Amino acid sequence: MKTVKQGKIHYMQPAWADRSNLVSGFTTRNGGSSRSPFNSLNLGLGSGDQLSQVEANRAAVSRAFDLEPHLLLTVNQVHGSEILVIDQPNPEVSHFQSVNSDAIITNQRNILIGILVADCFPVILYDQKKHVAAVVHLGWRGTAAGLLGNTVQAMREIFGCQPADLRAAIGPGIAAHSYEVDRPVRAAFRQGTGQWQRIATEVSLGHWQLDLQKSCLLQCDAAGIERTAVDMVKECTCCHKETFFSYRRDNGMTGRQMGFALLR
Repeated sequence: MKTVKQGKIHYMQPAWADRSNLVSGFTTRNGGSSRSPFNSLNLGLGSGDQLSQVEANRAAVSRAFDLEPHLLLTVNQVHGSEILVIDQPNPEVSHFQSVNSDAIITNQRNILIGILVADCFPVILYDQKKHVAAVVHLGWRGTAAGLLGNTVQAMREIFGCQPADLRAAIGPGIAAHSYEVDRPVRAAFRQGTGQWQRIATEVSLGHWQLDLQKSCLLQCDAAGIERTAVDMVKECTCCHKETFFSYRRDNGMTGRQMGFALLR
C-alpha cells in the first residue's frame, strides 16, 4: 500500500490498483477544510460536522478524479447486511444516498462508490476481467454476519465474477490491541461467521481483544480470494491520530475517511 497525492487529497492505494482501469484506495484525514475535531478531510455527512464543510471535502475528492460532486456515492450505513447493486447507467446517483446498505457493487464507469469509516474496516474488491468493483463496510456486526463473503457471492451471481479473479484491499481500521469487546459480540460471531477462536484473545472475564482485520483476511480466504491478491493497510486508526479518524479514540466526536472505487 502506498500513499498517493491527487489534487488536494492524499489516499492509500492498493499495490494492484495502478495496473488497471480502476482508481481505488483509502482517504486519510488530511487535505480538507473541516475544523477540529473533524479536521480536515471529513467525508461523513452525519458526523456532526458543518454540512457545508463536508460537502466541500466531498467535492474536493470528486474533483481530484475529474468528477462532478454528484457522482460521489455513499449510502446510509446501518451495520447491516444489505448490498446495493448498480448495474445500469445513472447520470445522477444522489437518490442512492438514503438507501440503507453496507456494501456497494457496480460495473458502471465514472461513479465514485465509497464506504465511510472511523474504526470499522473498509474493503475494496475488484474483478479486472469483468471490470466490476465493490466496497464493503465491515464493523463487528457486518463481519460476524459474513457480509464480505456475501458480497463476493453477489458479484458471482450478478456479474459472473470468479473469486480467483478478484483482488482485495483491506483498509485502515482499529487494531486488536485497541479494540476490546464483550459477550454480545462473541455471541454474534458464534452464531454467524468470522472464526471467533482465531480472531479473539480473552483479556479478562467476559472481555476479548478482537482482530477484525484478521477476520476480514480469513473471510477473503473463505471466499476463494488468493492471499497474493490481497493488500492491507497495517496502521491502526486508533493509534495514528495524525492520519486517521477514530470513533473509539475520540469518543464519537470525529470525522470519517473513505474506502472508494472508481471504474474508468
